Order: sequence, then C-alpha cells, then structure tokens
Amino acid sequence: MYLPEPQNDFIFSVLAEELGFIGCAFVIVLFAIFIWRGILIAMKAPDMFGSLLATGITALVGIQVIINIAVVTSSMPATGMPLPFFSYGGTALFIMLCQMGVLLNISRACRKT
Repeated sequence: MYLPEPQNDFIFSVLAEELGFIGCAFVIVLFAIFIWRGILIAMKAPDMFGSLLATGITALVGIQVIINIAVVTSSMPATGMPLPFFSYGGTALFIMLCQMGVLLNISRACRKT
C-alpha cells in the first residue's frame, strides 16, 4: 500500500510497522495516561481559567490522537492532522511543546495551593 506522507500524517503506520502491536498499544496507553493526567490537572487547577485552559489543551491533544489513528486505520478520510510529538514538522511540534509548557505551569500552580 502506498502512503502519501509517511513522515507526517501516517507516522502511526510506520510506528506500527516497526514496533508491531505491542509498540502501538504502548503508544496508545501513553497517550491515554497523558489525557488522564491532563484531566486531573484540570480538575485540581486553582481557578476556572486554568481549569478551562488545561481541559482545552488536553482535549486538543486527545482529539488529534484519535483523528490521526482513525485516519491511519482507514476509519476516517485523510485530514492532514499530525500525531502529537511524533509527526515530522517544526511548527506543530513547537506549538505542542508550548502547550505542554502551559499545562505544566498549571500543574505547578496546583501543587502550590
């Protein structure tokens, strides 16, 4: 099967080819843990703005993961959405890392209170 953009949109298929089922399951579990921790941070945020911001960042990453994996497994048409932290591309990775910095700052504010 021909993959139009294996380094960008279809990186999960390359990951599946190289690591197999166990590797894919591990990556999905890591994303699930990330989403779970993001929801915990949102629930423990000291103010409503931090809670909504943490919820939005976590939802954004979760939706990107779900859509990318659905595209790779042919459950959805190709959308061009990258897999967070894995896909090739400087801008998407930079924005994702900025979002993680904001989420970590909200988490640090949770510990101070």
